[in-house]
Amino acid sequence: MEPGIDHTLRGGWALGDHALPPHALRWLRGRTGLAEHPTPVAPDSVLTVPEPELSIVGRAALEAVVGAEHLLLDRNSRLGRSGGMSYVDLLRHRGCGELAVPDAVVLPGDPDEVVAVLRACAEHDIGVIPFGGGTSVVGGVTALRGGKHAVIVLDLARLNRLVSIDPLSRLVVLQAGVRATDAERMLAAHGFTLGHFPQSFERATIGGFAATRSAGQASAGYGRFEDMVDGVRLATPVGELNLGVAPATAAGPDLKQLVIGSEGAFGVITEVTLRVRPVATHTRYEGYFLDGWDKATAAVRDLAQHRVLADVTRLSDTEETEVQLALTGGVKAGAVRAYLRARRINDPCLLILGWEAGSAGELAVRRTATLRALRPHKAVRLGKPVGESWRHGRFSGPRQRDSLLDAGVCVETLETATHWSQLSTLRTAVRGALQRSLNRAVVMCHVSHAYETGASLYFTVLAARADEDPIGQWQRAKRAASEAIAPLGTITHHHAVGTDHAPYLAGEVGALGIDVMTSVKRALDPTGVLNPGKLLPAADRG
Repeated sequence: MEPGIDHTLRGGWALGDHALPPHALRWLRGRTGLAEHPTPVAPDSVLTVPEPELSIVGRAALEAVVGAEHLLLDRNSRLGRSGGMSYVDLLRHRGCGELAVPDAVVLPGDPDEVVAVLRACAEHDIGVIPFGGGTSVVGGVTALRGGKHAVIVLDLARLNRLVSIDPLSRLVVLQAGVRATDAERMLAAHGFTLGHFPQSFERATIGGFAATRSAGQASAGYGRFEDMVDGVRLATPVGELNLGVAPATAAGPDLKQLVIGSEGAFGVITEVTLRVRPVATHTRYEGYFLDGWDKATAAVRDLAQHRVLADVTRLSDTEETEVQLALTGGVKAGAVRAYLRARRINDPCLLILGWEAGSAGELAVRRTATLRALRPHKAVRLGKPVGESWRHGRFSGPRQRDSLLDAGVCVETLETATHWSQLSTLRTAVRGALQRSLNRAVVMCHVSHAYETGASLYFTVLAARADEDPIGQWQRAKRAASEAIAPLGTITHHHAVGTDHAPYLAGEVGALGIDVMTSVKRALDPTGVLNPGKLLPAADRG
């Protein structure tokens, strides 16, 4: 096996020790009624892993393409790619409910092998689950069979090369299996960065970013992932699409945008051509407080509409801000509260602003423009320590979920976006739906991305896990939240559709929109082997 490729992945983030401090547990127990009901990781022996159902001829066809050493049938390899990173996925890996375990894991070595694998799967009635970092939280990599004879996970870990770099045009070609961390390391050697840092950064892959229309924490400065894509190579059971020959074109509709966000249902992305930027040499992150949600969102709206957003512009509501202070604990949190009271901040909302620039002068000009637009909103500055604290902990959320699960916490996130005129209405509706569904839940919200016309809302939920039917507990709450979202905003701003949001897609794009996408899927995937049950479940029949 190639060095650096983990062939025995497991459910959970598993990146270092991120145990909750005692004061955080005490606060959670007092706030949510949490009792001591640990949910430890189940040993492999407790989890049901059925024998592979891959036929002899199907197995032979796949081995002929990738070699026997890259067709994995062992229990650990299959179990480790059973689902993504949602709360429900993590519970199933702890022995709650049933896991959808693939029949095999296939590791192709190049884009041509991916096409050959897809053709073999179409011929032998085998469903294909494209798999990168496995960070989906909406059921996007669940090994559903979709009525197929068998189902494999197509792990792109061996497609891990920087194919080419064009420093003059500031373009790079990366294979889809390149981890985001490795992409940044390889690009830094040439003086470049993608600037794409979602919370899944430590595990996610370039292909996954493209397939799900990912948005990073610095998207206000660097753009969403689809804004970075200049070209894409897509493998399908009927051939290959190579898209993107120029920085702009009028040669019909932009088919790249049909591939980006297709979630493996139209094909498997094998290479992505991306716009890169020079690595920032000067950065500055700061924290500010504003008084109350309405005033705070008005401030962010002004920054967006005056086109002076910082690269990172993140606004926490009062509840999320209070949780951050409570979990900080000690003298420091008390000092911050006293400081805010003295400045008549009664309902504090924390605003993080971060700038990244190529020179001190550029940073100063941009920062001055941002703060000039912020000044009328009477923000109280806490300075660099708060901003730097956020920056250094920006990827800690996924890691802490394992510890929260150990403590018996129901912890999950969901997100949406809408126009400014509907933003507060949407937040109120979603918060109400979650609080009615979950007893004594802590429901936090922040604006993670802002635009001239609107913004995203990102919710984090903490509640005591139900002793009976913990999976159903969250699924009912998520359904209530989704029904609150549907008439007011998009069902997903950057988590994608997967299985969780598929029932709401028609309400957003209309029946005709579903027909259009179904027609595309049937043209590229006539037998419906690609990612069964995701995005367009009804289109999986051949």
